[in-house]
Amino acid sequence: MAQQSTGNNSSVVWGGANNAADTTTDARRNLYLKLFSGEMFKGFQRNTIARDLVTKRTLKNGRSLQFIFTGRTKSEFHVPGRSILGNDDKAPPVSEVTIECDDLLISSAFVYELDETLAHYDLRGEISRKIGYALAENYDRRIFRAVSNAARLQSPVTATGFEEPGGTQIRVGTNALASDAYNSTFIVNAFYDAAAALDEKGVGGEGRVAVLSPRQYYELIQAVSTNGLINRDEQGDGLQTGNGIISIAGIKIYKSMNIPWFGANGVKYGGTAGPSVPALADPGNTGSFIGDNMVDQDGATTPSGQKTVNEYGTAAEFANSCGLIFQKEAVGCVEAIGPQVQVTSGDVSVVYQGDVILGRLAMGAKPLNPAAAVELFAGTATKPAKFVGT
Repeated sequence: MAQQSTGNNSSVVWGGANNAADTTTDARRNLYLKLFSGEMFKGFQRNTIARDLVTKRTLKNGRSLQFIFTGRTKSEFHVPGRSILGNDDKAPPVSEVTIECDDLLISSAFVYELDETLAHYDLRGEISRKIGYALAENYDRRIFRAVSNAARLQSPVTATGFEEPGGTQIRVGTNALASDAYNSTFIVNAFYDAAAALDEKGVGGEGRVAVLSPRQYYELIQAVSTNGLINRDEQGDGLQTGNGIISIAGIKIYKSMNIPWFGANGVKYGGTAGPSVPALADPGNTGSFIGDNMVDQDGATTPSGQKTVNEYGTAAEFANSCGLIFQKEAVGCVEAIGPQVQVTSGDVSVVYQGDVILGRLAMGAKPLNPAAAVELFAGTATKPAKFVGT
């Protein structure tokens, strides 16, 4: 038996009709559920970046959703006496992208009642937050890989006589060295190249964003007085916290450890500059969650049993990726089950003397308009190829 919350509870009632504390088992469990849900949702929302940066729709009563993509049309002068029945070339061309939902993603933990009794801190709240972190991390990684995929594809519109623009890939630097990815001057130049490319491909200027690795982000901050960044008003503490960089060429900047990064996530360590590994000394004791934990999500079942329907690429396919610039319509995302919390109760809790706290979501992401996606790469003169499965 399990209780469920979707995070829509706005208040917690502490007293009964006579303002006396309600200490029944059901009441306490309902309160626990609300508190767990709040902590999980805070953890998820604080750690996910990508959810609000792409085109997102809710999926109900089905496994997939169709996103309609319309190409451009033309204008023409009217000929007196001729009926107006639409352009003779049947414009604008229309295509559709079907996005399926991947398998259910879960993160769970068992809370032993005795451990909770002896603990001097809020054990369940801390576990709920970490569950939210885990879901947010996976969510962002899938969307960012879909953006990389989009940047490598042609337009889905293939009508004769109407060639729509596809994705863009821009090399950071001129030396084909991976260490160029950390050079603030090269990064800024790549931003302006990306902005120009998006303009040339007819992509709207509103809502353009970039996601960089933390090292790139802080490299830009250190050179803020010399590298031509837009915002010079923030100085001192505001600058040091990362709030000083607002935009480059109208592109708002985010940092994340979940973008594809030289076959890893967010960072990859290497002692010397080379064509494949950036020069970055390993600080030591980085743990197993940083750097090389690129989960294989290529549509096949992984060793852990995880399976995805959409194509997200493998670590090898991101061997030279080092940043993303995109607009909201670059990727479509469907959510069948938004972030939710479930907690066991009743006889189950009695038998096991504890509760299982479960966070879950079901979503999928896929390229929508490749013209709105730009992938930055370094360490090679050759643009990364499209995913094997696309």
